[in-house]
Amino acid sequence: MKFEGIYTPVITPYREDGSIDRDAFAKMIEYLVASGVHGIINGGSTGEYYAQSMEERIELAKLAKDVIGERASLIIGTGAIQLPDSIQIAETAARLGASAILVGSPPYSVPTERENALNALAIDRAADLPIMLYNYPGRMGINMGEEFLDRVGRSRNFCAIKESSGDINRVHLLARDYPHIQMSCGMDDQALEFFAWGARSWVCGGSNFLPSEHLALYQACAVDGDFVKGRRIMSAMMPLMRVLEQGGKFIQCIKHGCEMDGLYAGPPRPPLRALNKDDMRQLEQVVRVLKRTIAAIQAEA
Repeated sequence: MKFEGIYTPVITPYREDGSIDRDAFAKMIEYLVASGVHGIINGGSTGEYYAQSMEERIELAKLAKDVIGERASLIIGTGAIQLPDSIQIAETAARLGASAILVGSPPYSVPTERENALNALAIDRAADLPIMLYNYPGRMGINMGEEFLDRVGRSRNFCAIKESSGDINRVHLLARDYPHIQMSCGMDDQALEFFAWGARSWVCGGSNFLPSEHLALYQACAVDGDFVKGRRIMSAMMPLMRVLEQGGKFIQCIKHGCEMDGLYAGPPRPPLRALNKDDMRQLEQVVRVLKRTIAAIQAEA
C-alpha cells in the first residue's frame, strides 16, 4: 500500500456524561471525507483509544467503516497494553476490510527490541493487512530502533512508519537506511523537514479542524515540490504547531478547534479536562491568523 497525503486521526466526540456521541462521530468523518483528506485513522491517540473499552473501540471501528465505505482509506489503530487486545482489534480490522492497521509499541512494559518486534509480528499475523508502524517513545517509553526495524522488515506488510519521536536524526535514519519503509510525518512541527526528506504522507491531528490548510502544505511540498511556498505555509502554521506539540493539551486543543468549526467534539474523557478560557482564546487567535495567512498565500497562485 502506498501512503500518500493527509491522514486524519479522527477525534471521538463525547457527551457531557462521558458517553460516545455516535452521530457526531459520523458527522466528523463525513466532514473529513468531504474536505478531501486521503485517509481516516480510527483508534489513534488523538481519538483517545486509551480511555475506551474494547467493545467501544470495535464499535467505533465498525461505524467508521460504515460511514467511509470506499471513499477514503481507513486505518485502524491496534494500540493496547495487552497483546490479545491488539490482536482482537487487528482481526476486527481484517474482517471489516480496513485499508491498513496502525501498530505501536505496548506502553509501560518497556520491551526489548526483539520482544517489541515479536509483539508487532503477532499483530501482523492476526490481520495480514498493510501496516503503518507508530513510533512514539514519548508515550510508549521505547524507540522502534534498528534491530526492531530489521526484524519486522522481514514481513512485506510493514510498509510505513509514523515517526513521532521528535528526533530529526530519526528522519535521517529512516530516509537513508530504510527507504523501503515509507516515512510518514508524525511530529507536526517537523512536517516541512519530513517532506524535504521524501515523506509522502502526514498523520496530523490538526487536520480534524484545518484539513484544507494541512492539504495545502502537502500539495506544495510533496506534490508540487515547491518548498518556497511550503516554507511560507509552514511558517504560518508554526504558532499552531507550538500550541499543539508543546502546549501539553494536544487533544483538548484539537477538540476545541473542531468546536470552532461548528463540529461537536465534546470534552475529553478523564483524566484529561477541557481547555480553560485563556487557552481557548489563545488557540482561536492563532487559528484566525493562520487561516488568513494561508488563504492569502493560496490566492497568489
